[in-house]
Amino acid sequence: MFCKNCGAQMNGNAAFCVTCGAAAGQGTGYCGNCGNATAPGAAVCLNCGAALANGPTAPNGAFVGTDAPKSKTAAGVLGILLGAFGAHNFYLGYTGKAVAQLLITVLSCFTLSVVSEIWGLVEGIMILTGSANFTTDAKGVPLQ
Repeated sequence: MFCKNCGAQMNGNAAFCVTCGAAAGQGTGYCGNCGNATAPGAAVCLNCGAALANGPTAPNGAFVGTDAPKSKTAAGVLGILLGAFGAHNFYLGYTGKAVAQLLITVLSCFTLSVVSEIWGLVEGIMILTGSANFTTDAKGVPLQ
């Protein structure tokens, strides 16, 4: 993770940048994914292609509107408990995978639900551990 204010590399659990003191996630001058400088108002980083989510923010720096970051914990728990129904993928905006998990479970009259549940359990654990495949939602907004 990189500071969006100064571009310095940050610990993934840091609340503030040790270089400039900005709160994690604040700033629009640098990409939080790769640390390169970004153009003012850009929607994606021209270096790595990550969504910048430079939408409106509240006074405390939190995103407002539809690009609000989703909870990593909520997504992981949904995957572990309701993975057979694709609840975690619906939550994160991955509707294609979510519908596939739901259809496998429902159309098989729950006989293949164990397949979807194992799929959801593995994805839930990967979300909670911060696996590289599950660090953002479907819009590219980092999970918090």
